[in-house]
Amino acid sequence: MPEKILIVVHQPTSTPGRVGMALEARGFELDIRRPCMDHPLPETTQDYAGVVVFGGPMSANDDVELPFIRRELDWFDVPLGEETPFLGICLGCQMLARALGGTVTPHEDGWAEIGYYPIEVTQAGKQLMTEWPDHVYQWHKEGFSTPKDSEILVTTDMFGNQAFRSGQSAFGVQFHAELTLAMMHRWTTKGRERLKMPGTRPREAHFEGRQVHDPAVKDWLERFLDLWLATDVRSTALAAE
Repeated sequence: MPEKILIVVHQPTSTPGRVGMALEARGFELDIRRPCMDHPLPETTQDYAGVVVFGGPMSANDDVELPFIRRELDWFDVPLGEETPFLGICLGCQMLARALGGTVTPHEDGWAEIGYYPIEVTQAGKQLMTEWPDHVYQWHKEGFSTPKDSEILVTTDMFGNQAFRSGQSAFGVQFHAELTLAMMHRWTTKGRERLKMPGTRPREAHFEGRQVHDPAVKDWLERFLDLWLATDVRSTALAAE
């Protein structure tokens, strides 16, 4: 079983937050790559137990203005083709949707989800996991259409699709279970102009919401990561040989 997780982040100072800490606690080594700094992406992911692609302020549609987005989108064929457990978060989710034939678009009324929002778990989501948080932390102004041959796990009123599964082991989630308290301080300070967009929550509501909702989100993340890692069909195939 590979002992490394490939981490893809989109800014020079970005970190994998609580997801990274949870994976390290499980004994995995994190191989962090930053395509925005011309870090190469591996030609194969067979040496990795999973791939996690995180968010960023850019759009999944910025593949003309930002060539590294195009390279990354093209590279998705590698982990998806090798059936390596794949998790896309926010931008990573939207890029996964695009790579699978979906579209990424802004809200028709210019609204954004930034802060804590209630979610609705679909029947497919309930079959996957019996326990989900009732509110999650969001930071996005674009949403995605349903990719081909995928199942939607979570929806919200404002943007509709929020989480999906494609095949056995590829998942995308719009929301930020990886968020630490330090990250919340940083995002709501450096990104305060975004809090002026319609639909967003005021800064103080982010911290109030964290006190109420974060324990359930943290518990969900721990269960989800174990489930996600267990979807690795490669180990099953090797055992059958």
